Amino acid sequence: MSLVEVRIPDVGDAEEVEVIEICVAEGDEIPLGTVLVVIESEKASMELPAEVAGKIVGIGLAVGDIVNEGDLVATLETEGNLGPPNEAEGKVDQGDTNAVAQERSESRGPDDGNRDGRIDEGEARIEVRVPDVGDAEEIVVIEIAVKPGDSVSVDDPLVVIESEKASMEIPSPVDGTVKSVELALDDEVVEGTLVAVLVPVDPARMSVDAPRPEGVATSIMSELETNTPTIQPQPVEPGGQVADGTIYAGPAVRRLARELGVELATVESSGAHGRIVKDDVKAYVKRILTRSSHRDQAFLPVVPLEDFTKYGKIEEVELTRVRRSGATNLHRSWLNVVHVTQHDLVDATQLEELRGKMKREARMESLTPLAFVLKACALSLAEFPRFNAALGPTLETLILKKYCHIGFAVDTEAGLVVPVIRDVDDKGVIELAEEIAELSELARERKLRPDHMAGGCFTVSSLGAIGGTGFTPIVNAPELAVLGVARIDMQPVWDGKKFVPRNMLPISLSYDHRAINGAEAGRFVQRLGQILAEPESLSQ
Repeated sequence: MSLVEVRIPDVGDAEEVEVIEICVAEGDEIPLGTVLVVIESEKASMELPAEVAGKIVGIGLAVGDIVNEGDLVATLETEGNLGPPNEAEGKVDQGDTNAVAQERSESRGPDDGNRDGRIDEGEARIEVRVPDVGDAEEIVVIEIAVKPGDSVSVDDPLVVIESEKASMEIPSPVDGTVKSVELALDDEVVEGTLVAVLVPVDPARMSVDAPRPEGVATSIMSELETNTPTIQPQPVEPGGQVADGTIYAGPAVRRLARELGVELATVESSGAHGRIVKDDVKAYVKRILTRSSHRDQAFLPVVPLEDFTKYGKIEEVELTRVRRSGATNLHRSWLNVVHVTQHDLVDATQLEELRGKMKREARMESLTPLAFVLKACALSLAEFPRFNAALGPTLETLILKKYCHIGFAVDTEAGLVVPVIRDVDDKGVIELAEEIAELSELARERKLRPDHMAGGCFTVSSLGAIGGTGFTPIVNAPELAVLGVARIDMQPVWDGKKFVPRNMLPISLSYDHRAINGAEAGRFVQRLGQILAEPESLSQ
């Protein structure tokens, strides 16, 4: 038997090379070519394979370590005599190897190897849970990579979670089948949250105490840097996907793709074993932008970067996650939805009189015009069901919704959020006002749950007392319409004989012209105006 040390090879002039994934565990019997670890610079990743077959007796790295050429990756015990594994020392001392393993175990904490993969022996299943996320807060699910019934292999990503500065893949600890996925997009999670339930391929071979490969949940900082040297990946045939459609890419690559709006399935890979690296994503974007310079102008041109420090002092402030997410969603809607906006003025004189009366009777200062607008929208949506719908995935069908959930925009310090009130058509104005106040407070305290913001059919964006005479709201896709409401203002209105003072409410309806035409939008706005101008039905 001989001991072989695997060390970091020459990585060129790359700096800040980080360990992003450890693919084996101590005690594993591995064949020749097995990937031991994955390292990554800002622009590329590299898999380090075993050059011999054998047993892993020590691992010298941890996820997150910054490595250099010559750093110890792992120590293998192999058949035969391959000579001294370390020419400087002549041999590896087993005590040293054990010390390394001891140090690594202590650094991970108790039960780290199995904290997020618990086996239920009675049902032959494995519960995969969120691992230790450190002191990160507001961790949300940004990607669901599997669905019930899918077959998965060890290290296949199940979900991707993200905090303000980092993303993390939670992979499968075994080969098996997905029995259930317990999370949804935008769910907030903490350590121990159930991710999925797996059925292992061979339950008889599973053990409760068997540690899963270290580092299968990888956490990395992802920043778009363009001038960092590259670790040259091993060239392979382009493709990015294997036969079953699995896409191999690390969390940093996936986040970069999301930020740039790139579908990884369309990106050709150059990394080892078909793995997509950052350079592949950037090359894809470069090709797209190159096309935009052609006469067809089929793609958006790039806004040139400028050094503002040439003109004076500047301060760069990081956008909150809420603002970044909102910007992405709005940009996607603006590019995909065929926007048309209809403007009108509604006589809200009687509405204001009714609101004042109801405020006094209910002793409710929070009774704002928004509650009446939401109720009026619900009545209008019932008469015009095309507005309470979504386009089908092929854009050839219309999905009519038999429920009426309406979102309303709330301005917070973190950015704009849109909580959703369910079954608006079944609630009275007072009940709506109470729910508006409750959800608005939760939004300002950043306590909204994902389910508070899901399932909307229609959105109302009210500037309220802020002011303005109108604006053009952006449709919150996949919804088909959004109503913008400005401030009620006293204006002179001609009644046929003279000018009389009336409270006028500016409204702006933006809609998706692919599903709604101008005549339909005009009738919707007209009916909505009638309901608000004669609000007796709203108080019932």
